[in-house]
Amino acid sequence: KSSWGDPSLEDFQRPLNKRGLRDAPDMGKRLAAKYPPPDHFASSPAARAWATAEIVAQEWGFAQEELVPVDEVYEASTSTLVNIVCQFPSTASLAVLTGHNPSITTAINLMSGRDIMNVPTCGIGVLRFKIESWAEVGENGAELIDYDFPKNRPGHGQ
Repeated sequence: KSSWGDPSLEDFQRPLNKRGLRDAPDMGKRLAAKYPPPDHFASSPAARAWATAEIVAQEWGFAQEELVPVDEVYEASTSTLVNIVCQFPSTASLAVLTGHNPSITTAINLMSGRDIMNVPTCGIGVLRFKIESWAEVGENGAELIDYDFPKNRPGHGQ
């Protein structure tokens, strides 16, 4: 969740707000409770996405210095995001991409054949691909095995 505290900042430079700083560690802890740390972690270099990636990585046990900035993620089309995933290293069996809406929601839907209306801020979609290489990622080729977001917790409502 980005801060609008300084209206002179361009969108790319807007930092996380208090809610984002609260939600990111929680989501990282939720991922760590279910999955081993990823082998590859790429993110938009926009301030709020990068800060989210750093926080989630720390909570998940992924070395922050290993985060990979991918300029093309910012304002990316869905096809660009899919292409970025197709270029993940072959050595990675679990990989992460932190990005922006609406492209993230559309990409998850395209790759999984699902129809999520909107992945909320700091929301997570975990896709399982039955592929030999990331280059094989495409439309309807994944199973959405997990979908979570900050307000999806007991006592918080949706």
